[in-house]
Amino acid sequence: MKLKAIDHLCIAVKDLDKARRAYEEDLGLDLDGLYVAESEKIRVARYYVGDVALELIEATSPDSEVAKFIEKRGEGFFLISYRVDDVEDALAELRTKGVRTIDQQPRHLMGNRYAFVHFPKELCGVLTELLDGEFDYDEERADEEQAH
Repeated sequence: MKLKAIDHLCIAVKDLDKARRAYEEDLGLDLDGLYVAESEKIRVARYYVGDVALELIEATSPDSEVAKFIEKRGEGFFLISYRVDDVEDALAELRTKGVRTIDQQPRHLMGNRYAFVHFPKELCGVLTELLDGEFDYDEERADEEQAH
Protein backbone atom coordinates (compact mmCIF):
# COMPACT_ATOMS: atom_id res chain seq x y z
CA MET A 1 0.00 0.00 0.00
CA LYS A 2 1.25 3.45 -0.85
CA LEU A 3 -0.06 6.58 0.82
CA LYS A 4 -0.45 9.06 -2.04
CA ALA A 5 -1.21 12.22 -0.08
CA ILE A 6 -2.79 13.65 3.02
CA ASP A 7 -6.40 14.21 2.02
CA HIS A 8 -7.68 15.99 5.11
CA LEU A 9 -7.15 16.73 8.79
CA CYS A 10 -10.01 16.96 11.27
CA ILE A 11 -10.28 19.06 14.39
CA ALA A 12 -13.03 18.18 16.86
CA VAL A 13 -14.82 21.29 18.17
CA LYS A 14 -17.61 21.90 20.67
CA ASP A 15 -19.12 24.86 18.82
CA LEU A 16 -18.70 24.86 15.04
CA ASP A 17 -19.95 28.42 14.57
CA LYS A 18 -17.48 29.78 17.13
CA ALA A 19 -14.61 27.75 15.63
CA ARG A 20 -15.52 28.93 12.13
CA ARG A 21 -15.26 32.57 13.21
CA ALA A 22 -11.71 32.03 14.48
CA TYR A 23 -10.53 30.03 11.47
CA GLU A 24 -12.17 32.32 8.92
CA GLU A 25 -11.67 35.73 10.53
CA ASP A 26 -8.36 35.24 12.33
CA LEU A 27 -6.64 32.83 9.94
CA GLY A 28 -8.35 34.01 6.77
CA LEU A 29 -9.50 30.59 5.58
CA ASP A 30 -12.20 30.52 2.91
CA LEU A 31 -15.04 28.10 3.54
CA ASP A 32 -15.25 25.44 0.84
CA GLY A 33 -18.45 23.88 2.14
CA LEU A 34 -20.66 22.95 5.06
CA TYR A 35 -22.30 19.56 5.40
CA VAL A 36 -23.87 17.18 7.87
CA ALA A 37 -22.82 13.54 7.75
CA GLU A 38 -25.70 11.74 9.44
CA SER A 39 -23.88 8.40 9.32
CA GLU A 40 -21.02 9.83 11.41
CA LYS A 41 -23.26 12.15 13.49
CA ILE A 42 -21.23 15.24 12.65
CA ARG A 43 -21.60 18.73 11.21
CA VAL A 44 -18.56 19.84 9.23
CA ALA A 45 -16.98 23.02 7.88
CA ARG A 46 -14.42 22.20 5.18
CA TYR A 47 -11.54 24.41 4.06
CA TYR A 48 -8.49 23.90 1.85
CA VAL A 49 -4.94 24.86 2.67
CA GLY A 50 -3.15 24.07 -0.56
CA ASP A 51 -4.21 20.57 -1.61
CA VAL A 52 -5.05 19.44 1.94
CA ALA A 53 -8.52 19.90 3.38
CA LEU A 54 -9.01 21.01 6.96
CA GLU A 55 -12.30 20.04 8.57
CA LEU A 56 -13.78 21.45 11.75
CA ILE A 57 -16.19 18.82 13.06
CA GLU A 58 -18.92 19.20 15.63
CA ALA A 59 -20.93 16.31 17.07
CA THR A 60 -24.65 16.25 16.27
CA SER A 61 -25.31 13.57 18.89
CA PRO A 62 -23.84 12.87 22.33
CA ASP A 63 -23.17 9.26 21.32
CA SER A 64 -21.02 10.18 18.29
CA GLU A 65 -17.30 9.42 18.23
CA VAL A 66 -16.55 13.14 18.09
CA ALA A 67 -18.62 13.81 21.23
CA LYS A 68 -16.89 10.94 23.03
CA PHE A 69 -13.49 12.27 21.96
CA ILE A 70 -14.25 15.78 23.23
CA GLU A 71 -15.64 14.42 26.50
CA LYS A 72 -12.47 12.39 27.08
CA ARG A 73 -9.75 14.65 25.64
CA GLY A 74 -11.29 18.04 24.94
CA GLU A 75 -11.29 19.82 21.61
CA GLY A 76 -8.38 19.19 19.30
CA PHE A 77 -6.77 17.21 16.54
CA PHE A 78 -9.00 14.20 15.86
CA LEU A 79 -8.19 12.50 12.57
CA ILE A 80 -5.81 12.29 9.64
CA SER A 81 -7.01 10.94 6.31
CA TYR A 82 -4.60 9.55 3.73
CA ARG A 83 -5.47 9.09 0.07
CA VAL A 84 -4.80 5.63 -1.40
CA ASP A 85 -5.53 4.06 -4.79
CA ASP A 86 -8.02 1.52 -3.44
CA VAL A 87 -9.37 1.35 0.11
CA GLU A 88 -10.43 -2.30 -0.14
CA ASP A 89 -6.97 -3.34 -1.32
CA ALA A 90 -5.35 -1.29 1.45
CA LEU A 91 -7.55 -2.94 4.11
CA ALA A 92 -6.69 -6.38 2.75
CA GLU A 93 -2.99 -5.58 2.78
CA LEU A 94 -3.12 -4.35 6.38
CA ARG A 95 -4.92 -7.52 7.45
CA THR A 96 -2.26 -9.69 5.76
CA LYS A 97 0.28 -7.81 7.90
CA GLY A 98 -1.71 -8.77 10.99
CA VAL A 99 -3.12 -5.29 11.60
CA ARG A 100 -6.47 -5.30 13.38
CA THR A 101 -8.49 -2.64 11.53
CA ILE A 102 -11.49 -0.73 12.86
CA ASP A 103 -13.40 -1.18 9.60
CA GLN A 104 -13.48 -4.44 7.68
CA GLN A 105 -15.15 -2.92 4.61
CA PRO A 106 -15.13 0.62 3.23
CA ARG A 107 -17.78 3.13 4.25
CA HIS A 108 -19.23 5.56 1.70
CA LEU A 109 -19.65 9.31 1.95
CA MET A 110 -19.73 12.13 -0.60
CA GLY A 111 -18.33 10.16 -3.49
CA ASN A 112 -15.55 8.64 -1.41
CA ARG A 113 -14.89 5.23 0.00
CA TYR A 114 -13.13 5.39 3.33
CA ALA A 115 -12.15 3.17 6.22
CA PHE A 116 -10.85 3.76 9.70
CA VAL A 117 -7.81 1.58 10.08
CA HIS A 118 -5.57 1.50 13.16
CA PHE A 119 -7.10 2.11 16.54
CA PRO A 120 -5.84 5.51 17.78
CA LYS A 121 -3.73 4.04 20.59
CA GLU A 122 -1.75 2.13 17.94
CA LEU A 123 -0.83 5.30 16.00
CA CYS A 124 0.17 7.72 18.76
CA GLY A 125 -3.41 8.63 19.72
CA VAL A 126 -4.52 9.62 16.21
CA LEU A 127 -7.53 8.17 14.43
CA THR A 128 -6.37 7.23 10.93
CA GLU A 129 -8.48 6.93 7.81
CA LEU A 130 -7.75 5.71 4.30
CA LEU A 131 -9.76 7.20 1.46
CA ASP A 132 -10.27 6.90 -2.27
CA GLY A 133 -12.67 8.67 -4.64
CA GLU A 134 -13.34 12.33 -5.20
CA PHE A 135 -15.03 14.57 -2.63
CA ASP A 136 -18.44 15.73 -3.87
CA TYR A 137 -20.95 17.61 -1.69
CA ASP A 138 -23.78 16.57 -4.03
CA GLU A 139 -23.06 12.91 -3.29
CA GLU A 140 -23.85 13.36 0.43
CA ARG A 141 -27.58 12.95 -0.04
CA ALA A 142 -27.21 9.86 -2.22
CA ASP A 143 -24.69 8.30 0.18
CA GLU A 144 -26.96 8.90 3.17
CA GLU A 145 -29.95 7.41 1.36
CA GLN A 146 -27.84 4.36 0.41
CA ALA A 147 -26.88 3.85 4.06
CA HIS A 148 -30.52 3.59 5.16
